[in-house]
Amino acid sequence: MRPYDVLFERALTRVDPERIHHAAFRAIRAAAPVTSRLVGAPLERRVGAPAQVRALGLTFPHPLGLAAGFDKNAVGIDGLAALGFGHVEIGTVTGEAQPGNPTPRLFRLTDDHAIVNRMGFNNDGAEVVARRLAAWRSGGGSTILGVNIGKTKVVPEEDAVRDYEKSAGLLAPYADYLVVNVSSPNTPGLRDLQAVEKLEPLLAAVRRRADEVRPDHRVPLLVKIAPDLSDDDVLAVADLAVASGLDGVIATNTTIGRDGLATAAEEVERVGAGGLSGRPLTARSEQVVRMLRDRVGPDLTLVGVGGITTVDDARRRLAAGADLLQGYTGFVYEGPLWARRIVRGLVAGG
Repeated sequence: MRPYDVLFERALTRVDPERIHHAAFRAIRAAAPVTSRLVGAPLERRVGAPAQVRALGLTFPHPLGLAAGFDKNAVGIDGLAALGFGHVEIGTVTGEAQPGNPTPRLFRLTDDHAIVNRMGFNNDGAEVVARRLAAWRSGGGSTILGVNIGKTKVVPEEDAVRDYEKSAGLLAPYADYLVVNVSSPNTPGLRDLQAVEKLEPLLAAVRRRADEVRPDHRVPLLVKIAPDLSDDDVLAVADLAVASGLDGVIATNTTIGRDGLATAAEEVERVGAGGLSGRPLTARSEQVVRMLRDRVGPDLTLVGVGGITTVDDARRRLAAGADLLQGYTGFVYEGPLWARRIVRGLVAGG
């Protein structure tokens, strides 16, 4: 058993997951200068050019990035990159600051290598995050950065476009790519925006606003979708992405489903509502990527996320049609060396 496995099993599982997250993230940020020297540079030398991916008009050092949700407020980008992630997606950031849902709101289902969260887009708001990103960029921040934006909870659906436009206007100047999140299950009504008739004008408005604030540079725009969409709705989003000139799709977010879990039913019931991430998503997320690729052809960028834990998971997602990969729950369960192991395994496997 690896040292991190022992630590996780004997200590970390005995503490509230959100408290552990904050403590671990503080440690990652504090250790960033040392980590980048000890593990960052050797990883780059080891993987080299064979791992590079050209997507979204950018050259990624390798396919694996960190999914949105870990660094909601852009406070630890360099520390996370130093652990081996080739890109970091911050957020979800909303137009207005909000505390999120009441605690407890983060839970482990260890028998399923899964997490349930109902965080509710807790974040400092677009204005504060934009100032933080401006300082990071002016200080030389160069990690490939995705910025994930969502709807403020108190904003009614009829004002959602304006809310997303506000975030896009403030954050697009610092983003390497921008993601419209309409797929979290933890903001009431948010998933309704995945319907094509609502999604199309939303994406068009965000595109216009990003172009207004970056007239000299087109910021790639992606949409993040849920695994719970029907196959027909997945294909409808694919068709919209092609027709509207969207740059990519991130598949998938968390699921509200609870079928086939190894965790005892009474424990699942105790945990309650929220988005489920981790191994239970593996098959469906891979299936959605495959459907999307078959529908959109070779040019649209697909980011595969959901249930990627092992090198084999990563290989299968790439084989299904993903250009890039992201992880979160695998990082939590497998520890700080996880990204390096996945990337080295991908390179070793050709």
